[in-house]
Amino acid sequence: MKIFVTGASGYIGGSVAALLASKGHQVRGLVRTAAKADGVRAKGIEPVIGTLDDAALLTAEAKAADAVINAADSDHEGAVEALLAGLAGSRKPFIHTSGTSLVGDEAMGEPSDATFAEDTPVRPEPDKERRVALNKRIMSAAPGVRSVVLCNSLIYGQTLGAPAQSVQIPPLVAQAKESGVARYIGRGLNIWSNVHIADMADLYLLALEKAPAGSFYYVENGEASFGDLVRAIARKLDLGEAQSWPASDAIAKWGRELAVFALGSNSRVRSDKARTELGWSPVRDSVTDWVEAELTA
Repeated sequence: MKIFVTGASGYIGGSVAALLASKGHQVRGLVRTAAKADGVRAKGIEPVIGTLDDAALLTAEAKAADAVINAADSDHEGAVEALLAGLAGSRKPFIHTSGTSLVGDEAMGEPSDATFAEDTPVRPEPDKERRVALNKRIMSAAPGVRSVVLCNSLIYGQTLGAPAQSVQIPPLVAQAKESGVARYIGRGLNIWSNVHIADMADLYLLALEKAPAGSFYYVENGEASFGDLVRAIARKLDLGEAQSWPASDAIAKWGRELAVFALGSNSRVRSDKARTELGWSPVRDSVTDWVEAELTA
């Protein structure tokens, strides 16, 4: 297949694009700069230089492709509309990358029992209403487009593509190395579901092959509290006891989006649907084990 991937130099898109290329697909990947082109090309991906604001480029690439995977920005409405315009009426696959912070709360280190399957109603926080609406817009493109939303939880593991980092663990590690103290927000009892990057990439291929039009899947294989995650980081870096950090200090360091919705919230989901409908069989199930065994400090 000829597949167009946005975010081809990023952590998610780069990993998916590299896996697709390794399976023999012809992959064209959107990158923002010429400087990133060589890293993408080394993974067997033909770079396309542009941005998500280049609507005409995105529409043309989508028209020319057999399938599109959007992995650059979960919330960029203009890019979604441009890609869907290129695919309109073709019934070709469009795989969109979303994230489970859309079920996140503003707990700032406190726990929650709320757990979400695909059929669980979601009442998003105001910050995430547009993401939920965009996902619905994508699914409503079916059946003219075989649109699929993959909603990823916390992702860990070394990238499969060009050098890139994930969103959540690297800031925790960087802060710990910079200050000499590994810190979690509040009591660190907030829990996120998680998934290894290789298992996640496998699901993208399965969704490309057989996910029904208009479908939505959470992506997870295990969960951990941020307190446990940060304590694992502290052990890996040999920094002694991890410590609590006031919410105000975390927001000042990381900003509201990262501190509140990526590091301080609860985001607990279940991906039974991906297993039963698509035959997904993830094999890595412990982010804390990965931190202690494989994190590059």
